[in-house]
Amino acid sequence: MNLVELKNISKIYKTGAVKFIALEQINLTINKGEYLAILGPSGSGKSTLMHILGCLSTPTSGDYLLNGKNVASLSVNQLAKVRNQNIGFVFQNFNLLANLNIVDNVALPLVYRGIAKEERTKKAKELLTHFGLGGHFSHHANELSGGQQQRVAIARSLITEPDIILADEPTGNLDSKSGDDVIHMLEKLNRDGKTIIIVTHDEKIAERTKQIIRIVDGKIM
Repeated sequence: MNLVELKNISKIYKTGAVKFIALEQINLTINKGEYLAILGPSGSGKSTLMHILGCLSTPTSGDYLLNGKNVASLSVNQLAKVRNQNIGFVFQNFNLLANLNIVDNVALPLVYRGIAKEERTKKAKELLTHFGLGGHFSHHANELSGGQQQRVAIARSLITEPDIILADEPTGNLDSKSGDDVIHMLEKLNRDGKTIIIVTHDEKIAERTKQIIRIVDGKIM
């Protein structure tokens, strides 16, 4: 089943008379349950592609079908709803809120769904326990190692039971051991049926996925 279909996607940025083509005529199909890497150097367009896949940005032209629904021209509020329902994010910088403990960080996406506190707290604690953080519920992000913070971020990405996990340079701020642990977690999630998309410039990370999409100068090679 096609989970993602990009049809002739282009993204053009304009500053006055200057025009920059970040993506040019991208066509891509991703099936449910795939584990793939979008690989490219800095400035290649991979981050722009990630923002469109994650409904953080809209294309200048083309169609983006997510679960058969065209999301390319949705409003900001509509995109936010799609993100909350369909996409889990794992970022290089973790993006955890310093003023919340890790349970509340993981539960946060459920706040936007209007889920009762007792239910979202229970689910967050179950996920954190699954990732070996059952003894850290009261801790804040700055009290954890980088590897632990990324595990919190992965738990948060899963709490809405999304269709896609979108991981942007997920090992970029980690030592090699912690980075390897994170990749093992993503591989396990894929074996369990999750669709995983890793955006990276690292060939070694990309080679551990099942499919590599190479992007250079805004085009898929």
